[in-house]
Amino acid sequence: MTFFLGLGIAGIVLLALSLIFDGILEGVLDGVLDGVFDGLLSLPVIAGFLSMLGFGGAIMLGTTGVGAVAATATGVVAGLAAAWLTWKFSRALMRDQTTATPRGDDLIGTSGSVVTPIPAGGYGEVLLRLAGQTVKFAAKSSGPVERGAEIWVEAALSTTSVQVRPVER
Repeated sequence: MTFFLGLGIAGIVLLALSLIFDGILEGVLDGVLDGVFDGLLSLPVIAGFLSMLGFGGAIMLGTTGVGAVAATATGVVAGLAAAWLTWKFSRALMRDQTTATPRGDDLIGTSGSVVTPIPAGGYGEVLLRLAGQTVKFAAKSSGPVERGAEIWVEAALSTTSVQVRPVER
């Protein structure tokens, strides 16, 4: 039973190390087997197999008193199930796509309002909507723009500042 518990603990240690060295087994072979195993040789999958082999075998051996061969067979089945679930879960996480991160160029052509007056050639502040959120930006304009005026964004000067012009109606 000590051997099975040792395998289970080794699997947990390998899982902890996979947080640091994830992808090392794929990198060791330098792309030779790309697409053949499709993530089956990843450290989390191997750690899941090894842990369940050890702990499943220890549980079987300790609770039923069957021999080492039956406990090993049970551990292998439990290990294969854990490895398969780990592989499927990691593939699902890798496929999870989020929406594109907003960039400064996404602001061009949007409207907003001035919250701090913009002097001619100087900076003021405007409120703009970016990805559904109201965000305050530093704003520069060729002419003075009063507080509360509606503006259009002409250019993104940096990640926190924009070039604006007043909306004429």
